[in-house]
Amino acid sequence: MLTFTIRRLVLAVPTLLFISLVIFGLLMLAPGDPMANVPLTVPPEVKQKMREALGLGDAWYVQYWKWLRQFFWVEPRVLFDAIFGTSLAEAELRALSWQTRSPIMDIVVQRLPQTLWVVGTAYVVAVLIALPIGIYSAYRQYSVFDNVGTFVSMIGFSVPPFFSGVLVIVIFSVNLGWFPSIYDTTHKVVDWDTFVVQLRQMILPVMVLALQITAQIARFMRASMLDNLNQDYVRTARAKGLGEKVVVLSHVLRNSMIPVVTVIALGIPQIFGGAIITEQVFKVNGIGQLLITAIQANDLPMVQTLTFIFAVLIVLFNLIADVLYGILDPRIRYD
Repeated sequence: MLTFTIRRLVLAVPTLLFISLVIFGLLMLAPGDPMANVPLTVPPEVKQKMREALGLGDAWYVQYWKWLRQFFWVEPRVLFDAIFGTSLAEAELRALSWQTRSPIMDIVVQRLPQTLWVVGTAYVVAVLIALPIGIYSAYRQYSVFDNVGTFVSMIGFSVPPFFSGVLVIVIFSVNLGWFPSIYDTTHKVVDWDTFVVQLRQMILPVMVLALQITAQIARFMRASMLDNLNQDYVRTARAKGLGEKVVVLSHVLRNSMIPVVTVIALGIPQIFGGAIITEQVFKVNGIGQLLITAIQANDLPMVQTLTFIFAVLIVLFNLIADVLYGILDPRIRYD
């Protein structure tokens, strides 16, 4: 397992480099001018000097190399300095946002907690709800519970977040007045009362995100359980006199979790992309809203960095899913 993990990490390096090159090339070809928001009274020669100050006067491969060095070499040392109080990256130039003229990773770190509060909680809640629903629906196939679960799952999977988000705001915020419709990103949790306020403002965005995730995972869990419930090893386990609970939870569930692990692991980076819409609806000042504002302002370094972070998450959680395969199924051997 260790050899496989190291080999996959080594192979991830050229994969991420290729992805970064593709992202950089596409953004270089994208229309838009970072000087578009500059007042028209600014002379053209001043705009040209501003472009050169942003590094736009360099060749494309020079710009790419500078960004690559800043992302993989400078920013890790800045993080190390922040944790241990050293000064390894004190004189280094960092990747700056064209829109705010601030270091990109500093802005990402500021926005990340807001996204994790909503997205992380929604994903945990969705997994905890979806797995039991999928297991019981498969075990009681075509029952009332299974039919209702299938109906609700199809609705949750089909309704987009921009519609369900507005719908829950109208019902629970406008009509009933139970929860706030706008997420207060300036709120800080310092005691129990502030924690309750945080929970109240999280309920609606978490509900919207968890609904879609629960529907997807529950359907995969049900299908995987049905594939294994009719296998020969299940009939053999029952013939040996094992209890139904042991057969379902110890034998069927373990084998059924193998394809579901892929959905759960790869769904984590995907949900950050899905949270872009939800953050816009509930005014969550997180990573998704940061990406939207960066696109609107033609802030290419910010867009490039956030997109590449999503790619890193996909590669990382793909590796985690492969490692979990070996833990769930002892027949899988990597070494």
